[in-house]
Amino acid sequence: MTYRINEIFETLQGEGTFTGVPSIFIRLQGCPVGCPWCDTQHTWEINSADEVSVARMMDKSEASPHWATMSSDDIVELIKQRGYRAKHVVITGGEPAMYDLRALGEALEAQGMRLQIETSGTYELLITPATWVTVSPKLDMPGGYLVRSDCLSRADEIKHPVAMQKHVDALDQLLKGQRLNADVVICLQPISQRPRATELAMKVCIERNWRLSVQMHKYLNIE
Repeated sequence: MTYRINEIFETLQGEGTFTGVPSIFIRLQGCPVGCPWCDTQHTWEINSADEVSVARMMDKSEASPHWATMSSDDIVELIKQRGYRAKHVVITGGEPAMYDLRALGEALEAQGMRLQIETSGTYELLITPATWVTVSPKLDMPGGYLVRSDCLSRADEIKHPVAMQKHVDALDQLLKGQRLNADVVICLQPISQRPRATELAMKVCIERNWRLSVQMHKYLNIE
């Protein structure tokens, strides 16, 4: 099994339950969902002309659609060579659930690492049992994909972007009648740090005992 890797880097997780936790991010190439506010639109398309060597992919100084093909063993070895110390690994994209992530998950867990996947919930999850699943449901996006019930029922965390009350209402409608994990964490995340969106998210989180996700990495200006 090989993966199209847009970038691998070590930083702090800036969103959701693990905010502030040192993390290794593995960003996969490809996503057809088409969220208008997406801040990684360079990961959407998979073009053979954008394939580069692992060395060139790792040396990128700015966001680009260039990706490299790597196996699970390649990724583990790169993490060792780079001397990354974080034990929390975030598999993101793009849409990482486009890939079968079981081999990668098993290889990383064998190194004592904890995995988190950040997904739109629009693809079947092929992951290890121990993987922490963050579903950020994308509703009525241009790609036309539906959020899967099996993804929601597997979610450890549901992290929903909001700007207006209609986004909260859409989440309510999505979760209506849905079987969720008893201890699932529900986070509201203001889109683009807009003040009105933040005020709304804070209000709803307090009312419902949900959690606010403020994208700390953008306030700190880190990747």
